[in-house]
Amino acid sequence: MESQRIASLVERLGNLLRSEDRVTGSGAGLVPIHMQILRYLSACNRYSDTPAGVGEFVGATKGTTSQSINVLERKGYLKKRPDKEDGRIVHLGLTAKAERFIEKEFPPAEFADAVAGMRPGDRKRLSGLLNELLILLQRQNEGIAFGVCNTCRYFKRDGLGDTHQCGLTSEPLTEQESFMICREHEYPSEKAV
Repeated sequence: MESQRIASLVERLGNLLRSEDRVTGSGAGLVPIHMQILRYLSACNRYSDTPAGVGEFVGATKGTTSQSINVLERKGYLKKRPDKEDGRIVHLGLTAKAERFIEKEFPPAEFADAVAGMRPGDRKRLSGLLNELLILLQRQNEGIAFGVCNTCRYFKRDGLGDTHQCGLTSEPLTEQESFMICREHEYPSEKAV
C-alpha cells in the first residue's frame, strides 16, 4: 500500500508539472516535450547533448525527437553544431533565448514557492529521498542513469592535477561540467545509494 501511495503522489506531482509546462509552453508555441528537451539540454554535458541523448532522456522515438528538435531550432531555441572530431555527430546547444526562457520558467513559480515554504531540512531530505528512489528505479530497469558527472564511477576529481577528468574518455572536465548530467553515467556501486 505504501508503494501505491508514493507512486500516486509522484504521479500527481508529475501531472501538475506537465500541466504547468502546457500553460507556460503554449505562450511560446511549445508543447511539453519541447520544454523537457530544453531543460535536458540546459543540464546535460557535452557527451549527452546529441539527438540520441535527447531521445533517450525524454523517452521519445527518433522521429518525434527529430521533429521536436527541428521545431525548437526553427523557433530560435536551439542551435546545431557538428562534432569537432566526428562530423556525423551533431551537438545541440541552447540559444540565449532558450537560456532566458528556462531560467524564467523553470521551476514553475507555484512549485518553487511551495518548495520554499517547506522547512530547509525537509527540502534537503525530500531531495535526497527522491534521488535515492530514482537511482533504485534506474538500477532495477537497467536503464541509462543520466546521473550527475561528479557522482559517476568514472569521475576523477582533480584527475589531471588541478582539473577534473572523465575516466571513461580521459578528457578534462571543468568544475561546471562536473555538475552536469551525463548519459554515460554509471553509479560507483550499490553502496553509493
